[in-house]
Amino acid sequence: MTRRRSEEHDVAYMRLAIGEAIRALGRTHPNPAVGAVIVSNGKVVGRGWTRPPGGPHAEIMALRDAGKRAKGATLYTTLEPCNHFGRTPPCSDAILKAGVTRVVYGSLDPNPKVNGAGLRKLRKGGVVVKGPVLRHETEALNRPFFKFHRSGLPWVTLKAAITLDGKLATGSGDSRWVSSGAARTVAHELRDRVDAIMVGAGTVKIDDPRLTTRLSAKGRDPTRVVLDAKLSTSPRAQIYRQRSAADTIIATAANVDSAKARRYAPAKLWRFAREAKARGHVELRAVLKRLAAEGLLHVLVEGGAEVHASFLRAGLWDELLLFVAPKLIGHEGKTWTGALGVKEMAKALTLGALTVEPVGPDLLLHVLR
Repeated sequence: MTRRRSEEHDVAYMRLAIGEAIRALGRTHPNPAVGAVIVSNGKVVGRGWTRPPGGPHAEIMALRDAGKRAKGATLYTTLEPCNHFGRTPPCSDAILKAGVTRVVYGSLDPNPKVNGAGLRKLRKGGVVVKGPVLRHETEALNRPFFKFHRSGLPWVTLKAAITLDGKLATGSGDSRWVSSGAARTVAHELRDRVDAIMVGAGTVKIDDPRLTTRLSAKGRDPTRVVLDAKLSTSPRAQIYRQRSAADTIIATAANVDSAKARRYAPAKLWRFAREAKARGHVELRAVLKRLAAEGLLHVLVEGGAEVHASFLRAGLWDELLLFVAPKLIGHEGKTWTGALGVKEMAKALTLGALTVEPVGPDLLLHVLR
């Protein structure tokens, strides 16, 4: 086989591994979502993706699927195999024991417990190692995981449904529904993949949301987080009373005694300092660090306007998703961000590259910071 042909095969099989990894999205935190395939004599003989924490990693699932056919085969994995004991034994040991002779990886593992050590062990064991292959695509699968290991913070996605003139509600606060059913389905698919979903106290008071994942197939509810500095939301709000397998957290700056905590139970009350600039909000960076420390590495911020503005002003966001509906409300409507303090066009907040895709009658604008 020519070198070019071999590289084409490696890319094709890595895309299959990416497809396996996608099946794990939203199910593995704080671990990365990884996919693996095993190829012998030009045929895929094993497939696997990472199971929830405590379960087998993608490589182990693929090795189990391949069985004895793994001997002498090539293993394709979207992330460098681990080389340390955690909840599970090292994948590198299992690969060597199975007799795999070649490993192609997508990206290096940024976890300092791994970070090249897995590959070094494989090479030392006589395995031919190649990579990275499709590094940008494989890293994109686990942006929250990579960001956490580089900064200690979670990946933050700001999301809003707005009209063509940038409004998320009418002047009276009515927002049901700005976007189409197709757009709302995509939004619920996003909830199914993130670790936590966040709103401000105003959204809880006005919309009384549940913040659960509602899909035709059973979806997974993310942890629900309410930014409520004054603890002014009602303990009877749906978000505190709606049954969900996920936790609900209230991030507050208010003093909380045991009686008050019981009124909001089973929601958890986390206390933080207020922002230094005295806007009355809890300190966002501290909230994000606490969430990341709890293993919640992808946070979806659904508003409201002042919450979005707080994240934008502080630069604590990574990704922006705007579902734009072909509707107009006019100047009396409520914009999707609060004040950003921009008085000159030259100082306007400049975002990153913008991509656009249709979602039913709406458009989805996607910006990476």
